[in-house]
Amino acid sequence: MSNSRPDWDEYFLGIVQEVAKRATCDRGRSACVVVKDKRILTTGYVGSPAGLPHCDDVGHQFKRVTHEDGTVSNHCVRTVHAEQNAICQAAKFGISLDGATMYCTMEPCYTCAKMIINAGIKRVVCLHRYHAGKDTEEVLKQAGV
Repeated sequence: MSNSRPDWDEYFLGIVQEVAKRATCDRGRSACVVVKDKRILTTGYVGSPAGLPHCDDVGHQFKRVTHEDGTVSNHCVRTVHAEQNAICQAAKFGISLDGATMYCTMEPCYTCAKMIINAGIKRVVCLHRYHAGKDTEEVLKQAGV
């Protein structure tokens, strides 16, 4: 009987998919896991700030966004992104993320990418590309992430 062990990236991406099940906004069940030296430091999933109502319970809080090309979309602003929650968890408990790897269900948004850079995270591994990820890719590349 052959046992095909996942490599470390596959292993942590599998854990990310489990963490995503805790997300509380059905528009994006995203999550992330921050790892250093093959050990999980923090996790995060998309959800409302602690103690506040969740989208899944009270509905979405939409804001209209007009993009550079003139298209308009609705974005739910009730929740905190998974990456932001993982970085905040590290700050709350005094955990340094310097030199860590972040595993994500979705490529981070531009704002999260800048937070990732400032937290000292050196590598980001994603399951899916973000449709508006051009700015994210560029800023992470510029920062050597």
